[in-house]
Amino acid sequence: MPPHPAGLNAGDTGDTRDREPVHGPAGEPVSDGQAAHGESAEHGRRILLTPASAIKMRPVAWTWTDRIPSGALTVIPGREGIGKSLTLAWLTAQITRGVLPGRHHGTPRPVIYAATEDSWAHTIGPRLLAAGADLDMVYRVDVQHDGGFDALTLPRDCAQLGREIQRLGVALLAADPLLSLIHSAIDTHRDRDLRTALEPLVNMADRTGCAVVGLAHFNKSASPDALNLITGSRAFSAVARAVIAIARDDEAGDGSCVMSQAKNNLGRLDLPSLRYVVESVEIPTEEGPAFVGKLTITGESARSVGDILGDGASDGDTRSERDAAAAWLRDYLISQGGEAAWADVRKAARAEGIAERTIQRARTRAGVTIERHGFPSRTVWCLNPGHPASPAAPVTPQSRQSRQLPERGATGATGSPVASLPIPGHVPSPR
Repeated sequence: MPPHPAGLNAGDTGDTRDREPVHGPAGEPVSDGQAAHGESAEHGRRILLTPASAIKMRPVAWTWTDRIPSGALTVIPGREGIGKSLTLAWLTAQITRGVLPGRHHGTPRPVIYAATEDSWAHTIGPRLLAAGADLDMVYRVDVQHDGGFDALTLPRDCAQLGREIQRLGVALLAADPLLSLIHSAIDTHRDRDLRTALEPLVNMADRTGCAVVGLAHFNKSASPDALNLITGSRAFSAVARAVIAIARDDEAGDGSCVMSQAKNNLGRLDLPSLRYVVESVEIPTEEGPAFVGKLTITGESARSVGDILGDGASDGDTRSERDAAAAWLRDYLISQGGEAAWADVRKAARAEGIAERTIQRARTRAGVTIERHGFPSRTVWCLNPGHPASPAAPVTPQSRQSRQLPERGATGATGSPVASLPIPGHVPSPR
């Protein structure tokens, strides 16, 4: 991919238009090395202005359609032990096999995997194999230094890393975790300091078109906003163009986790959340079998990471209150024929003395899904008769069948049940 045109100066674009001479306060001509105010410019630096008309516009290219932009930084934050590293292994497998919906669909591409916390022999390699990655297309990255080897360090190694990415046509740089790649002399809790490492990384990604996906940890705070929970400076979420947050859904009862788009500067934010499970699988090695975790995405989730984090940052409602609210919600929707507009649900709940936040938290427990109808769209809450929390009696007066809505799979596309899809996503981008 060619360098971003916005980074070019007038000389780089071939601009040979005559410029009017610049004059100082007394009318004297000012040289290129001086500012218009008559002050000497810093040695080796000068201001270059490029008209917007000279900058070539480009559409956004997606490594994972609508979720992970190419040529930009994406951060995946979450708490310990919920499969963040397995998410990177899953992404790596999809890209090296060419099956991830996006610009590389149908064309397997290499991945550089930078990991510092886990053993390649015992953990990372087996995870990649279990995920189905083409191991010939996954590269561990080390830096040779003074006769030994160091870990990749930002921003010091950005230039050489960029050259290797271009040489191999790498589609993804996986950083596990992103924080461990930052030079130890940089204070990652100070916004300005952290940007000295992240901005060269982002510029390198833009030049090469490679997607950079880095893992991050949540701090111990309680907040429904995933961006506020990322450990370290706010620069992690500010510099990233996309953030995909992950959280375990204790309400589900099956140990499953949810991933939601918490930030998406280059695309849609109203993407469906995805649910996944982590299962133990056996892989063969020369020294006997090994057991590792494997991430499997099971479909879309009506409950988002924001909903889950909101439970942890409860503003007073108890579990018993949410149970009571869930029971009321089921009864109310049954009385309405199985569905009701969100505005009506909220009004009825308020009349019963149930807070809006409590009824929102009770939605998943009640087996309620959200749909949007019409234009302009309105939000409708629908009772799922097949949910374990729902009564056995069928919901018929205004059931989904009577509305004749097409079934939707994990992609949001019609006609395919979730189980038949290898991975969730949208129709592959033509880019």
